[in-house]
Amino acid sequence: MSAAASTATDHPGAFGLTTRHRLRWWETLPWIIALGFYFAFPDYLGFGAELLAMILFALSLDLALGYAGIITLGHAAFFGAGAYTVGMLAFYEIWTEPITSLLLAALVAAIIGFLSGLVLLRTRGLTLLMLTLCTMALLQEAANMARAYTGGFDGLPNLAIAPVFGVFEFNPLYANTQYLYSLGVLLVCFVFVRTLIYSPFGQSLTGIRENLLRMHAIGSPVRRRLVICYTISAALAGIAGGLSAQANAFVNLSALDLDRAATVFIVLILGGYGRLYGAFVGAVVYMALEHFLAKIYPTAWQLGLGLLLVMIALFARNGILGIGEALWQRYSARRKTT
Repeated sequence: MSAAASTATDHPGAFGLTTRHRLRWWETLPWIIALGFYFAFPDYLGFGAELLAMILFALSLDLALGYAGIITLGHAAFFGAGAYTVGMLAFYEIWTEPITSLLLAALVAAIIGFLSGLVLLRTRGLTLLMLTLCTMALLQEAANMARAYTGGFDGLPNLAIAPVFGVFEFNPLYANTQYLYSLGVLLVCFVFVRTLIYSPFGQSLTGIRENLLRMHAIGSPVRRRLVICYTISAALAGIAGGLSAQANAFVNLSALDLDRAATVFIVLILGGYGRLYGAFVGAVVYMALEHFLAKIYPTAWQLGLGLLLVMIALFARNGILGIGEALWQRYSARRKTT
């Protein structure tokens, strides 16, 4: 077996467990916690819905960066494309049904991802990083120039979103429907991503990330698979953007700005990229710290996040999940010796 294929098959997952398709008992914990949050914190369900959208956004980036090794700083381009697709359809009352609107958002983002990927993925490294950033900046400027339709910097407020399944209405004061709807969308997308990365296609992406030259040597269609992965990742980011627009009933140019792209990048670094649940951990830690630090020290809350990032970069390069994995391996080694 080649080194790349071996790495793709035997790479340890969170807590030192091998990455096989079989479900583990602890994989139910995030979903149990999410359901518990619904009952325990009814006053924070709006925040929770935004958190779930961020998890999905980070998961989409993890598919491209963590598993395929596609370095991008412009993933907000697809988030914004999905958000504006849902926003414009709802604002002008062209189509307000939420689930099919998300599918349209995914389609628009996937088309942009596919067309840009055909060009951008011919490059690597810093060149690719800058070109993805330029793509996002071009889309943001296009949205700004089309202010007659997009609302420009002011955006599109008070989006009219139809009830889910024609029954469950989006309430601007109580975000019960938004939260459960977002959780359901995240679950469906997560199952899809989990199935994909443990498939032969997903294992080949890991091989490309670990040893590009060897994957070329064994005849793997590297560029085609990277374009497909980038397109799927863009579609998931588009769903996350559309979900955020529906939950907030609002979209503006911030969906396409550098802050959005940098935030999701930081979330993934915090949690640990190349791990399914890194997006979950990173998003929870980042948004919880942002929320509480902003209350404690509104003028300098970013200082606390900056210090945490420095600590992660120095002592936990694999993120918070990397710390958990290292501790689990030490614990397992001690049990074997005793």
